[in-house]
Amino acid sequence: MEHPHIAADEAPPPRRSDRSGGQVDLDAVTDELYGLSPDDFTAAREQRAQQARQEGARELAEEIHRLRRPTLAAWSANLLAREQPEQARLLLGLGEALRQAHRDLDGAQLRELSARQHQVTARLAQEAAELAAQYGHRISETARREVTDTLHAALADPQAGRDWAAGRLDRPLAAPVGFTPGETEAGGAGGEPSGRASSKSDRSRDRGRDAGRKAGRDTDRRREQLTRARERAREAERALETREGEHRAAREAAEQAAERQEQAEQRLTGLREQLREAEGAQQRARSEVRTAQDRLRRAERSEEKARRKADDARGRADQLADGP
Repeated sequence: MEHPHIAADEAPPPRRSDRSGGQVDLDAVTDELYGLSPDDFTAAREQRAQQARQEGARELAEEIHRLRRPTLAAWSANLLAREQPEQARLLLGLGEALRQAHRDLDGAQLRELSARQHQVTARLAQEAAELAAQYGHRISETARREVTDTLHAALADPQAGRDWAAGRLDRPLAAPVGFTPGETEAGGAGGEPSGRASSKSDRSRDRGRDAGRKAGRDTDRRREQLTRARERAREAERALETREGEHRAAREAAEQAAERQEQAEQRLTGLREQLREAEGAQQRARSEVRTAQDRLRRAERSEEKARRKADDARGRADQLADGP
C-alpha cells in the first residue's frame, strides 16, 4: 500500500493516453491522493492538476481539481481499509451475513451477529484511531464516532462497503437507520413469542417496546441533527475550497506580477547601464571636442602669425627689387 505521507513530488505524474483507445488515468491519481495525509492532499492535488494541464489534459486536470480533501474521520476510515484489507473483507462478510439473517428472519442468528457487529466495529474504530495516531493525527471522539458510523454503513449496504474498502472516502458514511443490533435484541424479526407468557411479561415486553421506540425516535433525531451538521460541514468545506481557489488565483496573479516587475527592473537596470555608458561617451566626446577646438585655435593663431611673416617677407623682397 502507498505510504500516507509519501511526498507529492516523488509520485509519478498523472497520465492520459490518446483518444485512439486509451483512457484517462484518473484512477491512479485518485488512489494516490486519498492515500496521502489530509495535510498533504490539497498541495498534491494541485500539483497533479497542474501537471495534467501542462501535458494538455485539461479535462483530467479539472477532474483532479474537483477531488475533495478528506475529513480526518474519512481519512482514518480510508487508512484502516488500506492498512488492514483482511479486516475490511471480514467486516464486509459480516455485513452480508447480517443481511442474510434479516432476509431469513433468523432471530438467533441476528442476535449473535448483532453482538459481533458491536464488537468488531468498536475494535476496528479503535484500530483506525491508533493508525491515525501513528501517522501523526490524533482523532477526536466525534471523529471516532464518525468512523464507527462509516463501519456500520459498510456493514449495512454493499455499495457503501465497496466505497469504504476502496479507501477513497472524502466524507464519513452515515450509519443506516433501522440496521442496529438493538432492534434484533429487542425481539424483532425472528423472535419466538411464547404462548405461556404471563400478562406481567407482556407488560414488560410492551414497556420494552415503548422504550425501544422512544430510543429509536431519539436516535432518528440525533441522526437528523448529525445529517444537518454534516451538511453544514460540507458547505463549509465547499466554501473553503472556493476560498482556496481564489487564494490560488490571487497567488498566481501575484507571482505573474512579481515576474513582470522583475523583468521590468532588469530592463530598467540594462537601460540605466546603457545611459551611464552613453553619458560617459558624451563626456569623452565633449572633452575631445574641447581639445580639438583648442588645437584649432592654436593652429589658427599659428597660421595668422605665419601669414603675417610671409606678408612682411614679400614686402621686403618687393622693396629690394624696386631699389636703385
